[in-house]
Amino acid sequence: MSAITPIAIFLVIAIFIVLSNVVRIVPQRSAYIVERLGKYSRTLEAGFHILVPFIDRIAYRHSLKEEAFDVPQQQCITRDNISVSVDGVLYLQVIDPQAASYGITDYRYAATSLAQTTLRSVIGQIELDKTFEERSKINIEVVNALDEAAQPWGVKVLRYEIADILLPNTINDALEQQMRAERERRAVVARSEGERQEKINISEGQKAQIINLSIAEKEKQINEAEGKAREIQMLAEATAAGIERIAAAINQPGGEQAVSLRIAEQYVSEFGKLAKTGNTLILPAELADIGGAVAGLREILSKSRETVTANQA
Repeated sequence: MSAITPIAIFLVIAIFIVLSNVVRIVPQRSAYIVERLGKYSRTLEAGFHILVPFIDRIAYRHSLKEEAFDVPQQQCITRDNISVSVDGVLYLQVIDPQAASYGITDYRYAATSLAQTTLRSVIGQIELDKTFEERSKINIEVVNALDEAAQPWGVKVLRYEIADILLPNTINDALEQQMRAERERRAVVARSEGERQEKINISEGQKAQIINLSIAEKEKQINEAEGKAREIQMLAEATAAGIERIAAAINQPGGEQAVSLRIAEQYVSEFGKLAKTGNTLILPAELADIGGAVAGLREILSKSRETVTANQA
């Protein structure tokens, strides 16, 4: 076996160098920019490619994936002249490799710098309190401004997110005092609302109690009135029934004599009571005649009976 000569080694190395410059494999989601004799030739997409040796060369390599860049922390002045430190994250994606190669020298640096200047402009238009409340609005305004400026660069600005907002210590102390005062105010308001509701509940309870008592008293009076009316009605009915029975008894044989005897007994009894109440009495002369008084009462009863009989007829 003959020894390998230096010429053979040189030829192998030359062939390897030529093949390495001729054959190119582009990874997935990547794009290579090919220049021929210093001028743009074509864009190589993912796959296997062959170049013309010593004439074609890979000038730029771009990733077509979404890229995230940290936007350095910077000082921003709010509308009410408060200095805050803001940093964020910027998300970009190359959509035109040729424009990204020849449209700008370094689109990453340009996008980061533009994001900082745009953020300062947006923060300067709002007050400190709203910088925390309107983060989403700030992010949208930064994205819109960057996306419009990045179109000639072949880059799409997908989104911008504020990572943190740092305040000076003096402002932090003031905000803490303000929040503490606000919490105390809310506590006082809540306590007063509770007391107010308590008084309302008590007054409503008292009102309901008074109404219930008045209704109960009203029903009591109605029941008593109905009871009295029923009592009077029953007494009247009993009296009428008694009178009817007396009248019927008078019409029976011997009824008038019994009535006369009863009247005489009552006359004597009441006359005796009058005699007991005092030592001196002034009486009409005719009261001494018991028979005459009884006869007079019998005559009245007879007339009353005739009147009742005529009314019934």
